[in-house]
Amino acid sequence: MNGYDHIRDMAQYSIGRACMFSLLGTVTFMMGLMGWPDLAMRSGAILFLMTATILMLKAIQAPSRSYRRTEVWILIGKRHDLPEARAQAIFGQVLRDTYIRFARMTVAASVFLWICDITIRLAGLAPR
Repeated sequence: MNGYDHIRDMAQYSIGRACMFSLLGTVTFMMGLMGWPDLAMRSGAILFLMTATILMLKAIQAPSRSYRRTEVWILIGKRHDLPEARAQAIFGQVLRDTYIRFARMTVAASVFLWICDITIRLAGLAPR
């Protein structure tokens, strides 16, 4: 495994773990609203959109943020085999691409929850 692959794997691990914590919080919140399934779906959709917004803001910020101030830098053991002049560009690009990929998945989950919300309301399953 070369340095680029290791950086990419650690970025996926780091950002994926953060997204899983967000998912845990969102699903827990939705479970608390299961008495009102339309509200639960709508709330989950909004929370996923908020998560996607944060991920996109992080993606915009990633290329200019010092790679030595990221969790990926810690996860790779604070060393790499890249030329120092290219390290910032590679770390920034890998982080940007990873944030965008997770943001897309989060938006897809949000769209799914919006569809569930609309279906529940159209089917008349929402409590009055």
